[in-house]
Amino acid sequence: MTSSTTPFSAYHVDNNSGNNYANSVKKTKVFHGPEKVIDIALQFASNAENKIDACVDHTRPSLIVKIREIKKAFRATRKRGVKLKCITEITAENVSFCKELLTSIVDELRHLDGIKGNFYVSEREYIAPAALHEKGKPSSQVIYSNMKEIVEEQQYIFDTLWNKSISAEDKIKEIEQGIEPEYFRVINDNEEATHILTDLTKHAQREILFLLPNDKSLTRIDKLGIIDYLVGKCNEERMEDMIQVKIICPLSDANLNIVNRILRNTTGTSNNIRIVNGSDSSFGMVIVDNTKFLKAELREPEAEQFSEAIGLSFYSNSNPSVESYKLFFELLWNEHTTNEQFKLSDKMQKEFINIAAHELRTPTQAITGYSELLAAEPENGKMFVNPILRNSKRLQRLSEDILDVTRIESQSLKLTKEEFDLNDVILSIVGDYRSLLLDNENNANLNIVHEPKSIIVNADKGRIAQVVSNLLSNAIKFTTKEKGTICVMAEKKDSEIIVGVKDTGQGIDLEILPKLFRKFATKSLSGTGLGLFISKSIIEAHGGSVWAENNSDGKGATFSFSVPITQ
Repeated sequence: MTSSTTPFSAYHVDNNSGNNYANSVKKTKVFHGPEKVIDIALQFASNAENKIDACVDHTRPSLIVKIREIKKAFRATRKRGVKLKCITEITAENVSFCKELLTSIVDELRHLDGIKGNFYVSEREYIAPAALHEKGKPSSQVIYSNMKEIVEEQQYIFDTLWNKSISAEDKIKEIEQGIEPEYFRVINDNEEATHILTDLTKHAQREILFLLPNDKSLTRIDKLGIIDYLVGKCNEERMEDMIQVKIICPLSDANLNIVNRILRNTTGTSNNIRIVNGSDSSFGMVIVDNTKFLKAELREPEAEQFSEAIGLSFYSNSNPSVESYKLFFELLWNEHTTNEQFKLSDKMQKEFINIAAHELRTPTQAITGYSELLAAEPENGKMFVNPILRNSKRLQRLSEDILDVTRIESQSLKLTKEEFDLNDVILSIVGDYRSLLLDNENNANLNIVHEPKSIIVNADKGRIAQVVSNLLSNAIKFTTKEKGTICVMAEKKDSEIIVGVKDTGQGIDLEILPKLFRKFATKSLSGTGLGLFISKSIIEAHGGSVWAENNSDGKGATFSFSVPITQ
């Protein structure tokens, strides 16, 4: 290529002669022909003094790499100190060419989605292909200008796009590692937002956080099938398939049935779905797996359907945004749970004082009364001794329960393990209670179903006996009012032994069921509600678990626990 054929060679900076662009003729012109286009591009690169900024679509990286003259010119320009910056759309198809651009042709490369059109701008010149090109071939037309206004205008456009672009290294990593690109979308279509909400829920792998703006919001997401889906996921057989769910929602009569359904159907799943009472808000959001969130404005608080209730929505996988919203959620969660814990603690203390006072008063009064009768009528001593002894034992059991709770909460409950036959322990306890039933003329039948051979376990014999006794005592308490049957079952299953106490009594009250193994959880007119809490703690200290359910035939309930078998 010679200067006589170069269309703007008269504008070339001659460092020896001192000619510069200030003396050049200002013009804007279109040149035709692929060869002419390449000539213009080469001269443009040669004329650049300090920088070249390029904005090209996804088809151009391959041309820059494949067309030898262009590639050589850019490398030579860079070698003499001109800084080359380039924006393009990096795709799976052009990623290899973009990597070569980044490593050996340009100084900086960035990615921007959906770039259309191509242009190059230096300090004083601008060129841009003016026609579509065939695949693998340069354009057949090019626009050239050294007009100051055009150069400055195109430089502004480039700078604007550059500031919106992202690192090429990050985009290449996303493509090569299959990472989803970052996005932040504003959604005006409420049906689309509804679809996103259900899709997010069904694709959660580990955790879902719901902040619901009002009490009816829980009803609205229930109508989408989300609640039933979450309950199902929290009852998966494999632990790795379960998800953790936290819900902050104002609670009221409007959603009480749904809350009870969640608690009833997730009992025994380690509280995988937890709900705290929230406050009314102007927006709601869901955060999934700490990777995505959907935030929606509440426009119609009383609407029946989710899509009718919301206004503008925001959907993103932006890590900083997700982290910010999750932090906000956790602050609210901690605030509400702390308040609930204070209220619960205060309530439990009052309940304990009332229950303990009642339970202590009853046997104490009986002992005092019979003792006075014994003193007044010593000749009838045999008549009064048994009631005194029975109430003394009841008082002793209450004292021991309170001490056990203290040990459990201070984490000082100690086990003294030994090998023993679990069947022998169960048979002994059943025998004691059978005698008690006969003495009290109780109509309940007490049966035992167990393995025909010994079941050897390594456990604290006294504590395991305490658990069996607690479960059996509860069954008798709720079955003695009518004719019924109590069955104690023991069986080996895989690497554990399962013991169950099944009765045909009144069953477990649905209000008590979700908090059954907590302290003071009872609707009985007698008893502290400490026995099941203590039993659960003892079994878990052995590495086992305890659970309860109403029988499928609607008659009574079954309380069960498991402990590991000694091999």
